[in-house]
Amino acid sequence: FTTHIVFSQKNNFQENKIDIQTNTETIYGTLLTPNSVKKPPLVILIPGSGPTDRDGNNAIMKNNSLKYLAESLSNKKIATYRFDKSVLTFTKKDTLKIKALTFNTFINEAISVIEYFKKSKNYSKIIVAGHSQGSLVGMVASQNNADAFISLEGAGRPIDEILVEQINKQAPYLKEETIRILKELKQGKLVTNFNPILSSLFNQQVQPFLISWIQYNPQIEIKKLTIPILIIQGTKDIQVSIKDAELLHNANTASKLQLIENMNHIFKEINGDVNKNLQSYSNPKLPITPILTTNILNYINQLK
Repeated sequence: FTTHIVFSQKNNFQENKIDIQTNTETIYGTLLTPNSVKKPPLVILIPGSGPTDRDGNNAIMKNNSLKYLAESLSNKKIATYRFDKSVLTFTKKDTLKIKALTFNTFINEAISVIEYFKKSKNYSKIIVAGHSQGSLVGMVASQNNADAFISLEGAGRPIDEILVEQINKQAPYLKEETIRILKELKQGKLVTNFNPILSSLFNQQVQPFLISWIQYNPQIEIKKLTIPILIIQGTKDIQVSIKDAELLHNANTASKLQLIENMNHIFKEINGDVNKNLQSYSNPKLPITPILTTNILNYINQLK
């Protein structure tokens, strides 16, 4: 691994670039270590869907959601590690890597990250916090592996149910065809014949990934966890519903559910309409709501 230290004037932490070798890829990430804390708890932040980087950004949208969360926790004596999804290192020439990418790739990478920090023995606790798609990744990776798990705006239903719901909202005439395609994928079959309008969702390159993702039901996975669980859901999230958070909570009633008023999918406080909500996705200067940090801190501090 390589490390590169950056000292920050205004913050109570040190920043290190830490690269972790896994079976498939090198994971590139940033470790923030609070000053003068001997064995701090460590929160590992797992990013959401798509080509998302360690800060919660992608090529089209910059909002710094994960960066701000990591920094605010590390300013309060919690170490944090956040990393780029491995797909960000792929180029168009990496066709074999792209073909081999499944949902399990992300789970195995998260497990490698957790194990790397467990081996270091530098932390009092290891807490996995998965955002959006990362919630399901983190849920599976945490099994027999972490001291606590936090779901941040994580779906409570399998991806096929969510896709059908989304298509039904946007293009109801494609709903039946979507159900048919997903049924085939769920059986592990590739689908070649479908309406070209759906090709961005179901192109041949994406199908093996969907086949592996569809096998996981978040309610079944969260039930397997015997560690403390915190489920956080914003009331202004337009991507994942409160219903999803409640499904997760009901699947494992030992979990703690916290709804944060006016928080959206990327942790920003929204006091306006859907347009305000969407604008926040491309506003890297807008801070995250402080209640999120407070809730996570309180939760970590009461862990035995």
